[in-house]
Amino acid sequence: MERKIKVVDVTLRDGEQTAGVVFANPEKIRIAKLLDAVGVDQIEAGIPTMGGDEKEVIKQIVDLGLKADIIGWSRAVVSDVQASIDCGVDAAAISISTSDIHIKNKLKKDRQWVLSNMAKAVEFAKKNQLYVSVNAEDASRTDMDFLIEFARIGREAGADRIRYCDTVGVLDPLTMYDNVKTLIEATGMAVETHTHNDFGMATANALAGAKAGATYMGVTVNGLGERAGNASLEEVIMTLEQLWDMKLGYDTTLLKQLSEYVAKASGRQLPVNKAIVGDNVFKHESGIHADGILKCAATYEAFLPEQVGLTRGIIIGKHSGSHAVLAKLAEHGYETDHDTAEQVLKRVRHMSIEMKRSLLDTELIDVYKEYMKL
Repeated sequence: MERKIKVVDVTLRDGEQTAGVVFANPEKIRIAKLLDAVGVDQIEAGIPTMGGDEKEVIKQIVDLGLKADIIGWSRAVVSDVQASIDCGVDAAAISISTSDIHIKNKLKKDRQWVLSNMAKAVEFAKKNQLYVSVNAEDASRTDMDFLIEFARIGREAGADRIRYCDTVGVLDPLTMYDNVKTLIEATGMAVETHTHNDFGMATANALAGAKAGATYMGVTVNGLGERAGNASLEEVIMTLEQLWDMKLGYDTTLLKQLSEYVAKASGRQLPVNKAIVGDNVFKHESGIHADGILKCAATYEAFLPEQVGLTRGIIIGKHSGSHAVLAKLAEHGYETDHDTAEQVLKRVRHMSIEMKRSLLDTELIDVYKEYMKL
């Protein structure tokens, strides 16, 4: 894939819409700076029409002079777009529902009303020199013929791209691929994927959309977002960099720092088994795995821990092997033989079962010293 794919982070808007999550303004500024340091292409900073503190912090983020483009989110309402203009953002994400279930039950309007209001808002934004993403909310449940009409009218009004929203996360990667491909072939518009994780496929769906030709990928740090969350920034970036070998210039060594800060600011603990940045990604206890890692890290690691700001660890516990015990003891300056390591390992396993956890390094050393009568 030779084409450039751009990452659009929406943590400060959709991520903050996670139930119970509020970022303090200094936290939003810090997150924006970290995102920019990673190299994210565009940052959706919030919803200017909320006014008050929200509008003020978006202005502050704009004034930081970041390399990333700053986006303001709005409804397809001229006054909302004006609020974005007031903040000095680079781009407007203009959102309106396109599925019949939304148009009938939420908006209580018709398709023509949607098209008319979207076009007016887009035209107003373009007259004020904003880059425009026209967002088709609930696109994944929208009649494709109408979605194509929506995109074409958006393009005629001046929209630069369409955001294809799997708003309630109902797509699978194969369907996502087909839908995005159809939309691009029918309209010629640039497409952004915006995927939710209700069925656990947000990241996979975002990547499937990119395979189909989408050039923008909407993500959040740690997969924060409404309900089950969004496609995860760290998963998407590392897939692009490692699995697809697309060297896009992102500083992945900052991903752990970014994820930890957002976890703290959002009050949502970072799971130890979180893909890419979880603490357990490079922790090895199983004897077979630890032995492989000690011989060659690539045997059980898809990439180096340093690439995402993590460190490798050999854990001693019930499932450990003697080679791991030897290596861990040597790490602390205790050289011993294989037979001794086997005897120490027997005691380690017994202790691990009794305590229902792995051993601390100091506990392993105590077991070794007791066995050796040191």
